Amino acid sequence: MIDLYTWPTPNGHKIHIMLEETGLEYRVHPVDIGAGDQFKPEFLAISPNNKIPAIVDSGGPDGKPMSLFESGAILIYLAGKTGRFLPKGIRDRYSVLQWLMFQMGHIGPMLGQAHHFRGYAPEKIAYAIERYTKEANRLYGVLDRRLAESEYVGCKEYSIADIAIMPWLRSYERQGVAMDAYPHVKRWFDVLNARPAVQRALKVLADVSRPPPTDPRWRENMFGAAQFERR
Repeated sequence: MIDLYTWPTPNGHKIHIMLEETGLEYRVHPVDIGAGDQFKPEFLAISPNNKIPAIVDSGGPDGKPMSLFESGAILIYLAGKTGRFLPKGIRDRYSVLQWLMFQMGHIGPMLGQAHHFRGYAPEKIAYAIERYTKEANRLYGVLDRRLAESEYVGCKEYSIADIAIMPWLRSYERQGVAMDAYPHVKRWFDVLNARPAVQRALKVLADVSRPPPTDPRWRENMFGAAQFERR
């Protein structure tokens, strides 16, 4: 059994998709990041960086429970556990892993900054908005060129690279991106969204209530002093 500590964000959905695709049995433990659940000692014990998602696998590799944080590491672990979505061949395997790192190092951080400065920053900083909007579009361009030559991002088969990247592109309009300007990305994005496992995964915690971004408590836990307290 996989105990999944998560919230319906792009990083959370990455693991929701992987678990639905592999068919592993899991139970969901909501971690309301707007309410500050990520700072609770019991969550920090398995995710010391106070970020979702995290898992505890009761059937770890040595027969004992194993906890993991960082969504990229979790994807690799689940791929190893099930033998799925990470090719065994060296060439394709490392192609998938490099595109997974592309998501972890570029797609996630840069699109996250575009979200923040375009929608959440308390003041509109023109330089930051322009910088991260341009970077978001540059990254979509990188993906578009890749997908012009490959059906899927990592290799010719669906993999953890696709699973990692797709959830971050669901808010393309908020990133200042016109999806139709990247036809190969759009083709791939539509194919992935039509997968039954993806559709099931995107429903995980879809009914949770979230305060508006102007809510002081939400902003304190997401972007304020609560984020920087030493624990």
